[in-house]
Amino acid sequence: MTRLRDLNITIGEFPTGPHNAITDVAGVRVGHTTIIHDEPRVARTGVTVIMPRDGGESWRNPSFAAHHSFNGCGEMTGLLWIEESGQLSHPIALTNTNQVGTVHEALVAYAQERGYTETSSLPVVGETWDGWLNDMDGFHLRAAHVYTALEGAADGPVAEGNVGGGTGMICHEFKGGIGTSSRIVETKSGTYTIGALVQANHGSREDFRVDGVPVGRLIATPTPWDEAAGSSSILIVIATDAPLLPYQCRRLAKRATVGFARAGGVGHNGSGDIFLAFATGNQLADGDGLPVLRMVPNHHLNPMFVAAAEAVEESILNAVVAAETMTGWRGRTAHGLPRDELARIMAGYRTDEERRYRRGPVHQ
Repeated sequence: MTRLRDLNITIGEFPTGPHNAITDVAGVRVGHTTIIHDEPRVARTGVTVIMPRDGGESWRNPSFAAHHSFNGCGEMTGLLWIEESGQLSHPIALTNTNQVGTVHEALVAYAQERGYTETSSLPVVGETWDGWLNDMDGFHLRAAHVYTALEGAADGPVAEGNVGGGTGMICHEFKGGIGTSSRIVETKSGTYTIGALVQANHGSREDFRVDGVPVGRLIATPTPWDEAAGSSSILIVIATDAPLLPYQCRRLAKRATVGFARAGGVGHNGSGDIFLAFATGNQLADGDGLPVLRMVPNHHLNPMFVAAAEAVEESILNAVVAAETMTGWRGRTAHGLPRDELARIMAGYRTDEERRYRRGPVHQ
């Protein structure tokens, strides 16, 4: 798997975590199930799960959370209760448009079978449309696939590109999918990790940018599409180990818009651009007495806002760089980004000094 930094392209100023992934946030786990077959119907799809805390703690020990809808032509279940309660009490799952119900039901059943919840569940399941490469009406995803992703959720490096919920996705008219990145931030309140994971299925080629360079307009291959792919929507999940309160999570989720825009996202009318942020820095598990809550003062948040934007931007770029050319339903092909051409363009476009000057110093 090739990532952006393997091409000697660096985004932003903050350092990454050890894996440059959302799993650099302590306790966060990611699992994928990828479904690719041609018979009896063409499948290019899957599911990706994000566990906010290790194992059953994702259910037993909620995390403060909030969301932001930049453009709402899409679906992510469970957001009304997150808005009401300020808490995330389940794993997050990302899949295709037609299979939100399947994944939702599987998440509820999985938790009940293992005794993780004794009350009604309102899981978070987000979707983007993979119907250009995937015969979505085949409903390929089953509960067993969701269970596999949950059981396989792990820390460490995260597979990107044509995996899990991103298997059939297209981004800026190149093959897209899953991407992730992280940043380590030193604030006046302490040092924290910000991680992002995206399911990227959005954008026009002419808008695609890498560190501000209009790469989508400069890359000569592959040639423009004969048939429009109709890709749309992006799901962005931001995680942090900082002790943020729900309204601060909402502020963090809004900053995903900055990273989205830097990579060329616009928020088209038919795009579901839905962003969710959660913070694990407080312990909310049931117990004796009242929980002792902490928070980062608002005037210490600026570095976290910048880091969130950087991590989202790089996550989108990793999704595109990692993805490989894929042929799917009706013989359609989504071409991978030509990495050699990207590296050539970036090497010749600006010097490192010019890039640093353009981006400016790290915010304190």
